[in-house]
Amino acid sequence: MTPKTRPKRLSAKKLVARIPKPKKKVTWPQARAFCVHILTASGSFLAFLSLVAASEEAWTAMFFWLGLALLVDGIDGPIARKLEVKEILPTWSGELLDNVIDYTTYVIIPAFALYQRGFMGENLSFVSAAIIVVSSAIYYADTGMKTKENFFKGFPVVWNMVVFTLFVIEPGEWVAFAVVVGCGILTFIPVNFLHPVRVERLRPINLGVTLAWCAFGVLAIAQAAMAAFYDRIGVLGEHVDIFTKAGITITGIYLFCIGAVLQAFPKLGAKSPPRTSTQL
Repeated sequence: MTPKTRPKRLSAKKLVARIPKPKKKVTWPQARAFCVHILTASGSFLAFLSLVAASEEAWTAMFFWLGLALLVDGIDGPIARKLEVKEILPTWSGELLDNVIDYTTYVIIPAFALYQRGFMGENLSFVSAAIIVVSSAIYYADTGMKTKENFFKGFPVVWNMVVFTLFVIEPGEWVAFAVVVGCGILTFIPVNFLHPVRVERLRPINLGVTLAWCAFGVLAIAQAAMAAFYDRIGVLGEHVDIFTKAGITITGIYLFCIGAVLQAFPKLGAKSPPRTSTQL
């Protein structure tokens, strides 16, 4: 008879390796941080709703959903930095998620709306949409789009704001086309553009003007919605009034140009360093 083979004895190290490890529990900071990513991701659903509205040429509804997406984009960053989401969930890139959604809400949907409405004519609207999507795609590939002061370097492809202004003002097809071409060119020119929240110089004024632009935008959407409502019930609807158009234009020009102004005057709005005891 052949002797029975003895079972191989495992080393202590291998025995320890076979012991099932307890699953790591999700901590409250991790759950809270992931909720911020969900907040950011909700912008994709708002983008879907705005795209549906644009396909139905419901422009007021489209800009309403884009406005909510803009609001989400404005608050998720400060919340993420406050809760240290990047450090708590290092394998989840909130910046990449934000860029994906921003390209949809800031670029694709405004370009589609501009083409779909066609108030520049079919040919110019088609060329304008092409300029918007191509120049913006290249801009998002630039890893140096921000300066040390958190200015955007080049036009920061906020086409949602530009197209909204064109829809409200309706300046004429060639003026509108010139605006699109000009912004497309400025995408590749190292001119500073304002980040209303993160730029420290003149921050109170910049935030105030930004909020004023948003308020005029809400007023324009409300007036357009009321006009559509009156049309449905048989009452003559009114368009956006001159006061709202002027407000959007003036605040929009400020937000568009203030970055270049601060770039030309580096000391404008800069805080002077505190005086030391030897200087007193």
